[in-house]
Amino acid sequence: MTPDGAVSRPRLARPVLLYDGECGFCLTWIARLRRWDRAERIRCLPAGDRATDPALPPIPDAALREAMHLVTPDGRILPGGRALPELIRYLPGGPVLRPLLRLPGVPWITDRVYRWVARRRHRLGCGSSTCPSR
Repeated sequence: MTPDGAVSRPRLARPVLLYDGECGFCLTWIARLRRWDRAERIRCLPAGDRATDPALPPIPDAALREAMHLVTPDGRILPGGRALPELIRYLPGGPVLRPLLRLPGVPWITDRVYRWVARRRHRLGCGSSTCPSR
C-alpha cells in the first residue's frame, strides 16, 4: 500500500503487448513481432490471459476488442497505433525507425491506418470460428 492508502501494483519487468488471442490476423502479426524481437524484450500476452499478471492495470474488455494495448514498465497504456513508436523502441533497428513515426502528421496517419485495419481484421485473414464476420 502507498502512503496515501492506494494499493500499489507490482511493476512490470518489460513491456506487455495485449492482443486478441483468438484472431488469426492478430496471431500472424504477433508471430512476426516475436521473430523480430529475438531478445524477447516485449512480452506478448493474449488479452484474455491478462488476469494472470497482477502488474497489469485494468483495461476494459471493450477497449481490448478494439485494439492491441501496450503497457509499459512505467505503467503507461498505449492503444493501437499510439503504441507503435514505443513498441519499436524495444526491437532491433527500432531506435532508427522511431523518429520517423514521430514526424509531423505520421502519428495521426498511423493511428488512422491502425484503426482501419483493426476494424477489418476479421475480413483480412482472421480465420477464427469466433470471428464476428463468419
